[in-house]
Amino acid sequence: MTTTQVRPRSRFAAWLLEDAGEQHSQIPGPMAKRAPKEHQHSWWKVMCLTGVDYFSTLGYQPGIAALAAGVLSPLATLVLVALTLLGALPVYRRVAKESPHGGGSIAMLAKFLPNWWGKILILVLLGFAATDFTITMTLSAADGAAHIVENPLMPDALHGHNMLITLVLLALLAAVFLKGFSEAISIAVVLVGVYLSLNLVVAVVGVVRVITHGSMVTDWTHALTTQHGSPIAMIGVALLVFPKLALGMSGFETGVAVMPQIKGCPEDTEEYPRMRIVGARKLLSTAALIMSGFLIVSSLITTILIPEDAFKDGGPANGRALAYLAHERLGNAFGTVYDISTIAILWFAGASAMAGLLNLVPRYLPRFGMAPEWARQIRPLVLVFAAVSFGITWYFDASVDAQGAAYATGVLVLITSAAVAVTLSAARQQQRSRVIGFSVVTLILIYTTIDNVIEKPEGAQLALLFVIAVLVVSFASRFRRAFELRAVTVTFDEKAAAMIDSLAARGEVRIVTHEIDKREPEEYAEKEADQRRESHIPEEEPILFLEVIVKDPSEFSTELLVTDVEIDKYHILSVEAAAVPNCIAAILLAIRDRTGAPPHVYFEWTEGNPLMNLLRFMFFGEGEVAPVTREILRRAVPRRSQRPHVHVDS
Repeated sequence: MTTTQVRPRSRFAAWLLEDAGEQHSQIPGPMAKRAPKEHQHSWWKVMCLTGVDYFSTLGYQPGIAALAAGVLSPLATLVLVALTLLGALPVYRRVAKESPHGGGSIAMLAKFLPNWWGKILILVLLGFAATDFTITMTLSAADGAAHIVENPLMPDALHGHNMLITLVLLALLAAVFLKGFSEAISIAVVLVGVYLSLNLVVAVVGVVRVITHGSMVTDWTHALTTQHGSPIAMIGVALLVFPKLALGMSGFETGVAVMPQIKGCPEDTEEYPRMRIVGARKLLSTAALIMSGFLIVSSLITTILIPEDAFKDGGPANGRALAYLAHERLGNAFGTVYDISTIAILWFAGASAMAGLLNLVPRYLPRFGMAPEWARQIRPLVLVFAAVSFGITWYFDASVDAQGAAYATGVLVLITSAAVAVTLSAARQQQRSRVIGFSVVTLILIYTTIDNVIEKPEGAQLALLFVIAVLVVSFASRFRRAFELRAVTVTFDEKAAAMIDSLAARGEVRIVTHEIDKREPEEYAEKEADQRRESHIPEEEPILFLEVIVKDPSEFSTELLVTDVEIDKYHILSVEAAAVPNCIAAILLAIRDRTGAPPHVYFEWTEGNPLMNLLRFMFFGEGEVAPVTREILRRAVPRRSQRPHVHVDS
């Protein structure tokens, strides 16, 4: 017997929600959905998807290093590489092991805080993740547009149209994901392969040039000693300026966020998908080693071969140091091919960010009731993220420099949260040596994050706006969805099912709700007498008590297991749930569907201020039970004749 009248979808809506469908459930409802289709690929292919973000930083990282550290750029880059390989990489290899389903450090940290505190922490970290991933899309597209405009072979008509070009690139990125994940990964594999090959050519040519012209190295080392004196002073300055190079560590969080895309093996279990973890660790290690090698070589050759003035704002190497070398050392033809490859990978750098968002948002917000159910589906989310990226691009006027601070803030907060998570995990498992090592990494990352925020507070301000937006939208959705059934399944144990069937065979099924105080026969006897008197239940009509134990009110959807508890001559249906009214409504509908007739349910009025009771329901799952249960049933079952009968004593 159905409870809702489903309107036929338009062709567009059917395409948009193609992955949505109902799975078999004992009750109908918005939570009875099958999971979206899984897309799984070899680890190296998924590495290319995350690598379009990570590797694309080669397009601007050497220039950032040169501006921040000058002739010390190679040494500062070595510090960055050391932190990457000895700090960030071990941290995320552990994250991959302990959160193999894509929750990342967000899921790990939430385990240390119960109930609402854990949910709020997740929302805050999702705000920073949204900052990181959204700015990755907009900044990379804007940088790609800048490379298009600055290429000497491009027509002058494109100059001054960075905004339009950026929006077109973002729209094309969204179109790829509307097509599917497999297409996105296939494009990423090609782009990463071509881009790294071209960078290898530039790097080899640059190294050969440096080796064959020893005077350039001599001039560089002379500049080092002239400007900074002793090696100790050089190291000190490099340590101070390396936080400005922190963008070179981007990509780790998306690497673990897209772990569900990594193909495992048949022997993997849901609790411990061993081969997926192995693949993720290979992904992280391979990407980090490739990037570290390119960062060291590129910082060395760009510092030695490119004049210092060329890195400055408006200079030909500003934000495109390797592209500058490609044109200068290998000619405009090769340089243009390099530019096209750079533009393509910068355009598609947002793909890893989009993939991360498409994994994180459905994993948390719909499950918490903090987003509509369609937020579990890929295509609607792609359109939402595309619209947000359009707005961010318009707000920053497609400026690469203006978005850099927010990007760095998001990246550093997520990496720092991962370091904190693995430190706490190691402490919980009493692994002292690892606690010390991870603590050192955490302190370095905290220093880096604070330094970045102090120098560029606008990045933290934008990230805070993202956090506030996530919190406001999430709680608004939670309030709007508060009157849904919120039950995935309702299962009766053998004794409970037998009692329900027995009552249905004798006539009406009558359920008396009861708030647990003391499970003693006298309490149930008093409750039965009150309800029979107030609600006029005939003495010969048997009743069942129903008790709901609120376990974690911050949860939204739950699987209900109803058990029969016997106390003297009384039978009690007992169940654990997140919210009392929603649970009662779901059980009543399950009884109706089992017996073929709507049951009767009896309540007492709740004492206290109605507004306070409503807030108690919203946050603690209790409160004004009777009217809220009736409202949930009214919304779930349009036809009054099919609804369970709700009685409230006088």
